[in-house]
Amino acid sequence: MLIGAVATSAVVSIRPALAQTAGSVLNCTIPVPERGKGMFIDPAGKLVSPDTPGAFPPSPRDFTGEEVRQALQGRNLPGTSREQSRAYINYIRKLQNGQSGFTCYASLQMPRR
Repeated sequence: MLIGAVATSAVVSIRPALAQTAGSVLNCTIPVPERGKGMFIDPAGKLVSPDTPGAFPPSPRDFTGEEVRQALQGRNLPGTSREQSRAYINYIRKLQNGQSGFTCYASLQMPRR
């Protein structure tokens, strides 16, 4: 009996946390690219020097999780051309643990209930 009570308590306390996380995912932000790098982004999403032909300058603002989620579904990121949006999304898809925006992007990949 005691084990069942503990399990029920855990479920009750986890659900509100998941609901809160789902809301914060839409409001988290992803800088493209990380600030202070001085790099541009090529169409494949790689960081390149500013003099690289066809490369795009850094975004003047961060994108929200909701904006990125919509772009992953086919929309352009706000204020970008189709090609620029694709390059930025390719960059975001390559984010790794420790980079600014990685946690936000990773949380977008989690299935929702």
